[in-house]
Amino acid sequence: MNAEKSLKLARRFIELPLEKRRLFLEGLRAEKIDFSLFPIPAGVLVEDRQALSYAQQRMWFLWQLDPQSGAYNLPGAVRLTGPLHEVALEQAFASLVARHETLRTVFRPTADQRLEQVPLQHPLRVEHLDLTGLSVDQREARVRQEAERQSLEPFDLEQGPLLRVRLLKLDRAEHVLLLTLHHIVSDGWSMNLLIDEFSRFYSAHVTGAEAQLAQLPIQYSDYGLWQRRWLEAGEQERQLAYWREQLGDEHPVLELPTDRPRPALPSHRGTRHEFAIDDGLAQQLRSLARQQNVTLFMLLLGAFTLLLQRYSGQTDIRVGVPIANRNRSELEVLIGFFVNTQVLRTRIDPQATVAELLLAIRDTALGAQAHQDLPFEQLVEALRLERSMSHTPLFQVMYNHQPQVADVTTLQLESGLELGLIDWQSRTTQFDLTLDTYEKNGKLHAALTYATDLFDPATAERMAQHWQNLLRAMVADANQRIGDLALLDTREQRQLINDWNATAVDYPLERPVHHLIEAQVARTPEAPALVFGREQLTYRQLNERANHLANA
Repeated sequence: MNAEKSLKLARRFIELPLEKRRLFLEGLRAEKIDFSLFPIPAGVLVEDRQALSYAQQRMWFLWQLDPQSGAYNLPGAVRLTGPLHEVALEQAFASLVARHETLRTVFRPTADQRLEQVPLQHPLRVEHLDLTGLSVDQREARVRQEAERQSLEPFDLEQGPLLRVRLLKLDRAEHVLLLTLHHIVSDGWSMNLLIDEFSRFYSAHVTGAEAQLAQLPIQYSDYGLWQRRWLEAGEQERQLAYWREQLGDEHPVLELPTDRPRPALPSHRGTRHEFAIDDGLAQQLRSLARQQNVTLFMLLLGAFTLLLQRYSGQTDIRVGVPIANRNRSELEVLIGFFVNTQVLRTRIDPQATVAELLLAIRDTALGAQAHQDLPFEQLVEALRLERSMSHTPLFQVMYNHQPQVADVTTLQLESGLELGLIDWQSRTTQFDLTLDTYEKNGKLHAALTYATDLFDPATAERMAQHWQNLLRAMVADANQRIGDLALLDTREQRQLINDWNATAVDYPLERPVHHLIEAQVARTPEAPALVFGREQLTYRQLNERANHLANA
């Protein structure tokens, strides 16, 4: 079927009522034609064109629960070094907003309580803050302060704007650009797109040329309409059946040992512990993955799952894994909320070998990939889970692997302006724990983002070290049982087994025990000797009672 005919059929499918759409899909399946490969048509005018996507609906619901939260803000900070054309910078953002519908969208309920995307009425305003009057140390402290403030500041999804831009001037040739979007209009892929297209637009406006960007084939609302039509016509039921069987009827909360009790209402504050994997270990991991016919993602996830099992003592482990959900060419160039979340369930058998664990994880991951289109929010709704503000549904820990991360520091704009990413420790998190791994410039990096309501920095550092210990144990022998893998390193084992058990004391064997106790009474008569519940006896009281009993 040629592209023009398939596009015409896709447009016709979207315009059909529900029952006829179901028959349409059944006819395609009978002819072994996959509708998901049809192109997404642009600008189809139907009554619900401006309705929210499934992901946006859930994000709206979460915002309604806590409109003052910054948990779903996506912040970024870029250092600009070199001569900056501020007018060109503002024009570049205006061009971005004009190009991407999501950047000029807000969300409002209609009179009949439906939700719709509506255009933002005001142009984007770039805020300017001059810090040149401060000392170098004061400027850097203020940059961190402003970055944290902007990353936590709540958005109003009804009034907007849902993109905030602030330019901090540190010196004549040094600026910091702070960007924050709400998750309802963006995701991690979108942030990278935004930086790339900003760079292109900026260079074009500096030189007065046209930006070398192809016209967008569709807008996000076209995708949202296409997704709803396709899933409603039967695809949602097919994929939901798979996830029901995969996850079962019981959905236990992962009970990691925490430094503090879980609050009823989390603050969503988090921080990040970053570390790099030793090059030698990284090479061994890649080699083991090839030998076992799994991806590096599956191997790293396997070790993380084992870490969670060891810490919690539970054998049914569920980890949330984000997927870009951009498996179509039309979606690769759009700014919007596409990312979906899958729940990968692993049942841990301590008697299984490393190879058997990796095989099970590979099967689970491939099965999830074949059923990746069902929105996570639809799964949560279909399972009718009891909602809790204290933890997320279905999983509480996330793992995300990026095979390659672009280095924006290699970008150089017109007039010699160079870009550099800024990272700061303070951030938000929706989960108890998130492990991120990524490959950059040939090196394997990792980071643990953890809820500061629950964990101390030392705990996160220890978890990171234990995860790496499991990785080293796995590459040593893929045929060993996973229950035998060493979690502790040599130093911790020595401390636990030897140092903390070095309690042997030489007592004078020629003296009876009661004489030794009386000697201790003479040294510390008022020190606690025995504690039982709320009762406590000092050494003096213990001695008096013992003498009384002996006399009796």
